[in-house]
Amino acid sequence: MSVRETGASSVGKPPDQDEVTAEVCRTSDLQDGQMVEVEVGEQRVLLVRSEGEFSAVGNLCTHYGAPLSKGALWGSRVRCPWHGACFNVKTGDIEEYPGLDSLACHKVTVENNKVFVSISRKSLKQVKRVKPMGCRVAEVNHTVLLIGGGPASLLCAETLRQENYGGRIVMVSSEDLLPYDRTKLSKVLNVDWNSILLRQREFFQQHDIEVWTQKQVESVDTKQGSVTLSDGSVLHYDQLLIATGCRPRPISCPGADLRGVRVLQTAADALDIHQACQGRKAVIIGSSFIGMEVASYLQDKASSVAVVSSSEVPYQRTLGTEIGRATMKMLGEKKVEFYMCDGVAEIRGENGQVREVVLKSGIVLPADVVVVGIGVTPNTDFLQGGAVELDSRQAVIADKFMRTTVPNVFSAGDVTSFPLSLRGNQRVNIGHWQLAQAQGRIAALNMLNRQVQLNSIPFFWTVLLGKSLRYTGYGEGYTDIVLKGKVEEMKFLAFYIKDGEVVAAASLNHDPAVSQVAERMAAGKLITKAQAESEDLSWLTLP
Repeated sequence: MSVRETGASSVGKPPDQDEVTAEVCRTSDLQDGQMVEVEVGEQRVLLVRSEGEFSAVGNLCTHYGAPLSKGALWGSRVRCPWHGACFNVKTGDIEEYPGLDSLACHKVTVENNKVFVSISRKSLKQVKRVKPMGCRVAEVNHTVLLIGGGPASLLCAETLRQENYGGRIVMVSSEDLLPYDRTKLSKVLNVDWNSILLRQREFFQQHDIEVWTQKQVESVDTKQGSVTLSDGSVLHYDQLLIATGCRPRPISCPGADLRGVRVLQTAADALDIHQACQGRKAVIIGSSFIGMEVASYLQDKASSVAVVSSSEVPYQRTLGTEIGRATMKMLGEKKVEFYMCDGVAEIRGENGQVREVVLKSGIVLPADVVVVGIGVTPNTDFLQGGAVELDSRQAVIADKFMRTTVPNVFSAGDVTSFPLSLRGNQRVNIGHWQLAQAQGRIAALNMLNRQVQLNSIPFFWTVLLGKSLRYTGYGEGYTDIVLKGKVEEMKFLAFYIKDGEVVAAASLNHDPAVSQVAERMAAGKLITKAQAESEDLSWLTLP
């Protein structure tokens, strides 16, 4: 779209030297419900016409820089095509995750059927906007304790400060690092740790958020309102958030304790696996998202990569046989070997170090490193025998306000079992990064008695050989799959059907379809099997 810079705030008015203004289009160029990227002062801007009004915000998603103009617009909200973050197009505020920050919001004027966008010179280089946050107030004698150093705790802390909570906030983390983007670890094992920190130390200091690293909570006394740490110290709280996440489930077989048998949980684990596998023989146990991402990363670094799994194909329960088979073929072309419908009988070693993996079928795989990715266990050992109720998987039971069964104790993130509104409040435990952030925010708002329910639509992504697969909804128990495109060419859109309606969708090289599905689900719009089967998918873009 053509752009003419004017250097003035609008036509017929004296120039404003503090702004850069550009004529970006005529009013007839953009219809209601449309959006387009324009450039103003070398800044990429998303121009939107929604509900009869023009608005302009930054065009790059604050999560990882996706162009929002390629995303899904629904009313006054745009959803990122890559990872599902949502922003209000009138204010720029982030409304759904992943990500932390909001978009810059710019002034729009309309004169003589021409649309002008003005950007403050001070914000020309600004691509993210941190919401205003308060800090601790000395007179406020109140403490919120956050157990866990992940996205749920971080969002809880930030939301409290954004809502002008003036009490003490303490985040207790067993990690060595400040909160970081854990989703990167299995995709890039040798990722620079500083590059994945969600906030720098100065940020926490500025907003009076205490982060205690390398601290383990041993027990919680909900009657006294206190926790005991592994060093014997006791910390009192007024309100508590349990956001301890999950840990990898260890493999149980002879030889499981040999050197070289590893799990991936922390940044240090990722780097250790990267270093140990260089030019060595790697065996990966498990073919779900972590195992497949690790296999994808190692395929050109290890001397050999073998994947062992009890399922017929990777991702079988989540994505289905056809997609799973295509991903297996994709990695197989990179010399990754698959041993499906099999399991580990024994891990053998020499001088305490792994040397081979014996499968139940009798096949023996040479191995220098074994990476185990066979599921997770909620980190709730410190709650055993206490008042906080756990489900059969030992996840913390919470309601739609993220409240546990104990007053003033909340839960968020992977450790939490909660009612999913998308599925008629079915109780679920979903380990998505985006949901952990959303739940952390909801917990904070309800600590402040705002009575806000969780209504987020699950959204996640995975990366194989540089190709990103997106997924939204909750497909457990689906009975049918409607596939569009060609799976064998790795360009497809899949709808997962249960009881005649779409309950989830996945895509590869088919953006922004999954984001469009997510927005329809968020709006409460039923998607029928007949719609999914239709050759015409224009309904995806209709409100």
